[in-house]
Amino acid sequence: MNIYSRVLTLFLIFFGSFLGLLFGCFVFIAAYPWIDVSALHRDSAVRPSIILDDEGVEWARFQVDRKEPITISAVPEHVIQAFVAAEDRSFFKHTGISWRGIIRSLFVNIYHRKKMQGASTITQQLVRMLYFDPQKTFIRKIKEQIVSLMLEQQLSKHQILELYLNNVYFGCGIYGIQAASQRFWNCSVQDVTIDQAAVLASIMKSPGHYCPLLFPLSCQERRNIILHSMLQCEFIKRDDYENLIKKPLELAKPTAMHAPHAKEWIRAFAEQAIGRDLLYKGGLIIQSTINLQMQKDAEEEFEKKISQLRIKMMPEIDGSVIVMEGATGEIKALVGGYNFAASKFDRAHGAHRQFGSILKPLVFAAAVEKGIRFDEVEIDEPLEIPSGNNVWKPENFSNQFDGPMTLAYALSHSNNIVTIKTLLRIGAARVAQLARDCQIKCQIHEYPSLALGCIDGTLKEAVGMFNIFSQHGAYVEPHLVSWVKDQWGTKIWKAQPLKKQVIAPAVSGQVAHILGLSIERLKKRHPDLLQSEAIGKTGTENTCRTCWFIGSTPTHTTGVYIGCDDNRSLGRYIFGSATAFPLWLSMQKYISCGQKKFTYDPSLKAIIIDEKTGKRCTLADSRATRILVAE
Repeated sequence: MNIYSRVLTLFLIFFGSFLGLLFGCFVFIAAYPWIDVSALHRDSAVRPSIILDDEGVEWARFQVDRKEPITISAVPEHVIQAFVAAEDRSFFKHTGISWRGIIRSLFVNIYHRKKMQGASTITQQLVRMLYFDPQKTFIRKIKEQIVSLMLEQQLSKHQILELYLNNVYFGCGIYGIQAASQRFWNCSVQDVTIDQAAVLASIMKSPGHYCPLLFPLSCQERRNIILHSMLQCEFIKRDDYENLIKKPLELAKPTAMHAPHAKEWIRAFAEQAIGRDLLYKGGLIIQSTINLQMQKDAEEEFEKKISQLRIKMMPEIDGSVIVMEGATGEIKALVGGYNFAASKFDRAHGAHRQFGSILKPLVFAAAVEKGIRFDEVEIDEPLEIPSGNNVWKPENFSNQFDGPMTLAYALSHSNNIVTIKTLLRIGAARVAQLARDCQIKCQIHEYPSLALGCIDGTLKEAVGMFNIFSQHGAYVEPHLVSWVKDQWGTKIWKAQPLKKQVIAPAVSGQVAHILGLSIERLKKRHPDLLQSEAIGKTGTENTCRTCWFIGSTPTHTTGVYIGCDDNRSLGRYIFGSATAFPLWLSMQKYISCGQKKFTYDPSLKAIIIDEKTGKRCTLADSRATRILVAE
């Protein structure tokens, strides 16, 4: 399309829009000669939504944060200037519609052949938020422009601006500029500085992407753009601009709360499943699975252990913890990171890290399905596997080879070579399918390296996957919300977590018993911290970027992830047993199992073998190991 065609198209669109607007004005004004301005001053009754813990106690809420409306005379001039510079530079000149803005946006959008720029005035934004739904249609736009023209005839510019600032949305359930000032800086809008005014104005473009409570870096970048607009409008001087863009985005310290990452997880779920308006205004009752006391204990232990690791290793270390009730999939405690105020990123279900050795139990489960027994012997030796034009030469983490060993010894000591050999015997397809059945969402390549856990997943996925070995081979989906009721007590949503038999109980029991041997060995270092039966598996990604420990007692499965957000290496000899396992172990003193013990399929029989040769022996033998086999 040449420039003449574009100009002609522009003229036809503009002329057609003008005629349509003119005709619509006559029709609309004839039907609605005057609009009810009093509706702008009334705030509809809203009720906060509350979150209950698993004992029915409120621990958090979602609510509209709307402080006492403020008069425009109390709003500092630089705050008004920030919003005018950001949203509507000709606000004090136009009559509700900016024809110059419409023409400019038409030129820009036609030139780029897509919507690049809008032309809504502050008056139009006010009309839209109070009279129309956000659905973008041509008819709604025409109506919006007509009502804007009518509103400008009834109210002064300062009255319109006052209504706008008192009703505009700032994200996180915050409505009105006074509420935003209180939440962000614990001050009245009368005390807001120039750079803070630019922060407030910066949010208008997209509260869901620029709210400083959730996206401080994006908000700071947008704030500097607004400051530049204020400079262009000559609202601030060049020296002030240069100084202000260097200032950090300083927010008031938030009130301490428990389970902030869990609350954000629930918020995201509720906004998608139920809707933001109902969540913040509808008085919902959200029954979460969180156990508040267990949550507090998890936060305390996590903070203590991560603080120690930051001192001993590197200050960037972070991680996450999930405690899940094994039989139901209910998440009883969730810690998504060390400092929620510094980073809202939830590492429990947002950080995708390589699984490493925590995937090995699936390899051996697939092998047992094929009739392979844990008393069979395989040789740990140098291995060469063709890979395209190259040859893959996997190694053990110790860079040593230990010769013959049973598969029981290989799994309990996390031997790489024997695990790879086992995968090659059975094929990678079944292992990949087991991972998919356990709801691992990443793309899974059926390569030999799958034996070493060369797939990415989250802690939530890892906990759900490992939990099958404590639940007789059944996958139970981890979840945080049980049900949601409306303000009248009617249940409007109920959790239906996926439950699926992934492997046979006899297969699960054989693998679980070996995973118990790993815990028994680790327990010897901490005999007083773990009283109940347990199964578990460490995991350390090949380049030591990620450390895992996932373990189950008869009642709960707990997962720990340790790593850095930039995925840097933690060091050559950093293992899950030295980082993640101590945190997992410290959590177990808060998890009561009573007298419960693991149960195994009655078809299984216990035998005692030499862990290296696989031959039958007695418990008096120094290498004696008890395993379960199907007879």
